[in-house]
Formats: sequence, C-alpha cells, structure tokens
Amino acid sequence: MPKDAPIQNAPCVSIGQYSSAGRKPENQDFHGALVPEGRALTLKGITLAIADGISSSAVSAEASETAVKSLLTDYYSTPDAWTVKTAATRVIDATNAWLHGQNSAVADMNVGRVCTLSALILKGRDGHILHVGDSRVQRLSGSSLEPLTNDHRMILSSEENYLGRALGAEPRIEVDYRQVPLSVGDVFLLTTDGVHDFTDARAVRTALAAPDLDAAAQEIATDALERGSDDNLTVQIVRIDALPAAGVELAVDGAKLPVPSLPKAGDIIDGFRIIRGLHSTARSHVFLAVDPDCNRVALKIPASEMAQDADYLRRFVLEEWIARRISSAHILKAGKVPEQRSALYVVTEFVEGCTLRQWMTDHPQPELEQVRDIIAQLATGLRAFHRREMIHQDLRPENVIIDNDGTVRIIDLGSTSVAGVEEAAPGTLGAMPGTYQYTAPEYLSGDPVSWRSDQYALGVIAYEMLTGRLPYGAQVARIRSRRDQARLTYATARDEESGVPDWMDVALRRAVNPDPLQRYDALSELVGDLKRPGSTWNASRHVPLAERDPVRFWQGVSLFLAVLCLILAVQLSA
Repeated sequence: MPKDAPIQNAPCVSIGQYSSAGRKPENQDFHGALVPEGRALTLKGITLAIADGISSSAVSAEASETAVKSLLTDYYSTPDAWTVKTAATRVIDATNAWLHGQNSAVADMNVGRVCTLSALILKGRDGHILHVGDSRVQRLSGSSLEPLTNDHRMILSSEENYLGRALGAEPRIEVDYRQVPLSVGDVFLLTTDGVHDFTDARAVRTALAAPDLDAAAQEIATDALERGSDDNLTVQIVRIDALPAAGVELAVDGAKLPVPSLPKAGDIIDGFRIIRGLHSTARSHVFLAVDPDCNRVALKIPASEMAQDADYLRRFVLEEWIARRISSAHILKAGKVPEQRSALYVVTEFVEGCTLRQWMTDHPQPELEQVRDIIAQLATGLRAFHRREMIHQDLRPENVIIDNDGTVRIIDLGSTSVAGVEEAAPGTLGAMPGTYQYTAPEYLSGDPVSWRSDQYALGVIAYEMLTGRLPYGAQVARIRSRRDQARLTYATARDEESGVPDWMDVALRRAVNPDPLQRYDALSELVGDLKRPGSTWNASRHVPLAERDPVRFWQGVSLFLAVLCLILAVQLSA
C-alpha cells in the first residue's frame, strides 16, 4: 500500500469558459478552473473561480488575478481533513488581508487593488459556493435558471451604486457560503456583472443547451455585448456529467491487501522483524517489531475474524492516513513504511510505558497536580485533532499511553471522524464509539456531534481519576432521546475521600454537562478552571448538604425516618 493511499470518489464534469474586454481597453476580469488528479480530486474537488476588478482602478486586474490564482493553488495546499468551507474561506481571508495590505498606502480605495470573487467547488455529491461582491453563480436545473448568490451592491439611485463588499476593501472580509446538492445534468453558470446585467434569461437557457460549452460561454457574452454591455465579459459554465453513487464509500488502496497470519517472534513482514506480541483484542493484534532501520515500532494487524469486514478494513487503513495528518507530541505518530506492502498492517512509533487505565489502577488517589498535568496534555492532543476538523470520538483511559518520561499520548484513531472525508463520502469514517462510559450523550440522543463531544470524554476521565467513579454512573448507556439526556443527574465529585475542591467540581460539572452548548467554549478554559477557580464559581453560594456530602445527607434522612417509624409504632401500641 502506498504511504499516502489515494482515494477515488469524485464527480465528472464538462467545463466551458470565455472572457473578453468587451468595449473596454483592458480586461480586468480573471477566471480559472482546476480539475486535479488522484487524492486531491476526491478530497478537495473541482474548483472554478471568477473575479471582477473595479473599473475605477488601474490595478484592480492584479487583484482579480491574485484572488483567482491564490484560490486555485492555495486551496489545494490546505489540510485534506478540512471541509471545503474551512479551507476555501481561510484562503480567501488570507488573500483579502494581502490585498488590503497592498492598499494601505492608497488614499482612495477606488483606485486600489479591489475585486469581487465567486467560486464553485464540486466535491462528492455537493457543490460549495463562496462569494464576495457582485459576480454571480447561477444554476440551470431543468428549464429554471436559479440564482445561488446575492449581489453585494448598494444601490443609492438609478444612477448611483457601489460595491458593498469586495476583496481588498477592508481588513476583514465576510464570505457568503452555500452548499447545494448536485444532480446529473445540472449546469452552473458563473458570470461577471458585464454579462448578467445585460443578458436575457431565455437566451442564456438556450445557449446552455448547446453541447459545446466553450461556444455557449462565448454566445452568452456576445449576447450581453449586443444588448449594450459596456463592461468586461467573463463566463464560466460547468455541467455535471456523472456523480459518485449515493452511499458509496471511499475506495482506499490497501484495504484489499490480504490480512497476514499472526506472526511469531523472529518472523519478518516486509522488512519488519517481529519481537513479541504487545496487545490483542477481538479486532486487532499489536506486535513489537524492528524496522529495516533498526528502530523499534509497533505493528498492528487486523484479527483474522475481521478479514471479511470491508468497513472495518477501510477504517483500519485510514487510521494511518489520519495519523500522518496530525503533528503533536501527544498523539501516536505513524511509522515509516515501504512503498509497497505485501499484507495489511499499520505501523506506528513504539511507546514504552503504560495505559492511563493502568496508571489509574496504580494511583488510586493521585495528587491534584498529577491529574491537571495529564488532562492538560490530553487537551493539547485533542486540540491537534480539532484544528484539523477531526473528532477522536473514543477517548478513554485504555486509549491513552503515558511513557516513562510522563508524556501522555492519545492512541487508536479507528473511530476518528474527519470532516473533510465525511464531506467527500458520508459514512466512510466516524462510526459511533461503543464505550458508553465515555460517550457524550448527544451520540445516543441523536443530536449533532462536535469537538465538544471529545471535551465530555476528557471531563469524564478527569472526574474518574479524582473519584474512581463516573459522573453519571450507568445512566448514559440508557439514553435514547433528548428527554433521557435531560434527566441525567450529576453526582458531585466532592467528598471526604476525593478531596476535590468545590471550584474544581464546578469545572468538572460544566465539562460533562449533558447539553454540549453548556460545556466550555475552549479546552484551554477547562484546563485553566482545573487549576484555579473559574468565572462560573461562586464561593459564597449555598451548597445543599445533599450535594456537599450525599452520604451524610442520606444517613440523616434514614435516621429521621427511623425515629419517625419508632414514634408511630409507640403511638399505635398505646
């Protein structure tokens, strides 16, 4: 299997383009389209972009060219795990900041590097539209020409109007984003205002029916010119010829490699010499091995019982794909592998240490500072996932290793959800984890899942390290609806044995709140509130005895009921 397994699942399109200065001496429009190959075609998609410089500026053509070229190049350099919206918006933001910086010496923005930008990115079975200014994206579906963008133009009168939003005009730009489903036969039309302000919808529909899209684009522009357009003329057309079948998952090279027989000490697989077994489950086996460069590594092999489970094998291969896209000292790193493999396995660095579960067994009453340190390291690792729009989804003590130097690493990426991959082919990754004790309630109630779901698991781990129990006991496993979710009753972490301060209990309660929106807005806030009282803690608030010391509370209730029963018994016997 190649080190970076290609994944194929993309639409097939036909593209037509035309641009002309029209009646103006210079063409300040710019356009471009890019159909990449291999993995980028699937995970990034096909990009079309069109930009229009403002007529009052002699340098706005530079802005148009910069806006389109930067999107067509830099977008494909963003992480594969990002969604289209995240990746493209960040590129446009950076381009806007650069253009605005170039305009800093210009007294009048009307003569600066300013332009519009409209882009259409086709990925999987969806189209993603990003838009600033008054160029347009429209769709011909059947006989209807549907506008998909709104013009950012301020109209003061029939004679006076101006752009309300444009690249380079302000230090920050608001980009309109829209996602639309694709259908075979759909035709998308991108135009600058010199075209769509003058064309007739019926003439456009007639032109789009032609098989030659380049000729159709020129016909639409010529029609606008004949109808009196005095501006530059640019037209882009894309027709959807074929789409990936609905529900088809990404095909990953390597998933069809044979599952090797379980090796013995001394066996060699593709240059990896097996030393001994490390860990086994019903789904996989992990071995200590030495690679061809004499480095110790961990080699993971699927269990033979999983050889016929195509979904599991696909996720097994993608586990390494995910590891190669995250850089953090607190996440297990993928190992060096040969270009071609004879069997299916995953190679990672070998970490000498123990699982957090074993550490918790060895330290039943840890110091608060030890807990804070471990949680802070885990939070750093989780943030590396979240920056790549990934959710680990299976954070638990068994999936955390602490090495001999005290460095904490998150392992087992098999349940990780990757937004960019899910966008390309929904369902490929991110099956709901099966460890209910650490699973956020929203997984079970059917509510949307986010990075805050990982925060819940982190909060449960912190709670368990401090108390030896779980904040909701076995209640979470019984959740089937939002009503069940709302009924969860938090058991305070404060008692005489745990020594957890009141303000720390407030932080834990917030981190594991059944409602994701009531949790922390950033993992750094949770880490901070575990070190000192947070803003939500009120030292003067009255804490009921039932919450402050539930054991003593119920002992008191029992004593009261016993006395009451004794009194009633005496009265009845009198």
